[in-house]
Amino acid sequence: MLELDEFERLVNSGHVDTVLVVWTDPAGRLQGERVHARYFSSTVLANGLNVEPVRADPSAVSLVAPSGALVLRPDPATLRPAPWMAGSVMVQGNLFRADGLPVRTAPRQVLAAQVREAADLGVVPAASVALQFTVFGTGYAQAASQHWTGLDLAPASRSLGGTNADEDLLRDLRQTAYNSGLTVHSSHGTGVPGQYDLTFRHDDLVRTADHHVAFRSAATELAGRHERALTFMARYDDRPGNGARVSMSLRGLDGSFVFADPAEAGTSGDGRSAVFRSFVAGVLATLRDFTLLYAPTVNSYKRFRDGGGAPAAITWAEGGAGGALRVAGRGESLRVQNRVPGSDVNPYLALAGMLAGGLYGIRAGLPLEQPLVGDLRAPGLARVPASLSAARQAFAGSDLARNAFGEDVVAMVLRAADAELEAFDGVVTDWERRRGFEMQ
Repeated sequence: MLELDEFERLVNSGHVDTVLVVWTDPAGRLQGERVHARYFSSTVLANGLNVEPVRADPSAVSLVAPSGALVLRPDPATLRPAPWMAGSVMVQGNLFRADGLPVRTAPRQVLAAQVREAADLGVVPAASVALQFTVFGTGYAQAASQHWTGLDLAPASRSLGGTNADEDLLRDLRQTAYNSGLTVHSSHGTGVPGQYDLTFRHDDLVRTADHHVAFRSAATELAGRHERALTFMARYDDRPGNGARVSMSLRGLDGSFVFADPAEAGTSGDGRSAVFRSFVAGVLATLRDFTLLYAPTVNSYKRFRDGGGAPAAITWAEGGAGGALRVAGRGESLRVQNRVPGSDVNPYLALAGMLAGGLYGIRAGLPLEQPLVGDLRAPGLARVPASLSAARQAFAGSDLARNAFGEDVVAMVLRAADAELEAFDGVVTDWERRRGFEMQ
């Protein structure tokens, strides 16, 4: 990450002339403006950028401030190199009304609000996101000309040598991410053609989400430079889809690790605290209501179909076993991993949902059921909604969601779902043409 004095040195030396001033919209996409570095230093850093409400949330009416405009205030702590763009750095920011009030429905603010709720309970969350994506052997223009079908993929492999076909791009991704303030632990092939998995360091929740959207932007740009294309679609074809495994843990305000309890670490105990058990129980209890936060697109739900690679059963399991939630680690490495999100997720809303669910479990003192041992497809198991419209209905009718986030945030999430559904419903798909073109 860049300190302001280092940024000024880079500007004065001519190495930096552009600042990408960005925010994340409800769909999880980066929005923003390219600002001259001198103008950023002299004006934008102190005063922010004026943003039309329709750019913050195209379907929003409630965001309109008294002046009819919003102000994006850069967060200097997010200033980072953007080596995937010549002469550029990136800074992320928060949206405010012109009268100074924060826009509560902006995704970054939604997550920050949940982090404050956690602090009020005396805990500090940390998280990491492991991302999967699919790399194709053609660039984006060629992919578009082929209507995004029939694209070349590297052979399926989990072996080290088997992933060499795309290593030039993967190496560039790892190093560019590191040079941009993101700590990448490792990458590997998943055994699905063209699919790779990148893991990142556990970090503060807002910073984790900031890193996630910055990486997606960098990865897309770098893939094009390597004459390849990559996708974070939840499911591209009939092979397993791209997941985003979200791992979370809690510490106390004093830095103590509250998920572990040394008194429970004896020969018959597992070393897990009552706080941990209630947190996991809360995430489970809210999983169906909050699925819309983890799976925000029509395509998200294709991952839950047979062969999609995602768990649909609302269960938890130990270690490497299946289940929507997976518990891993011991002692201070103990964490709960949410396997429902796909790589198309808005990370701010997914992290906010998981944290809100866990805090609900702690407040209610929920007991944790036994882990699943057996068939994930067994009848009678509760499952996540099977479609975006079903998830929207569950979220719209959820008192848990309203209590956790407030009516305005619920309305924002529902607007985003409605916009996605309306866009999809108006499209005639290739499947419909194949099925109905010659019907007699």
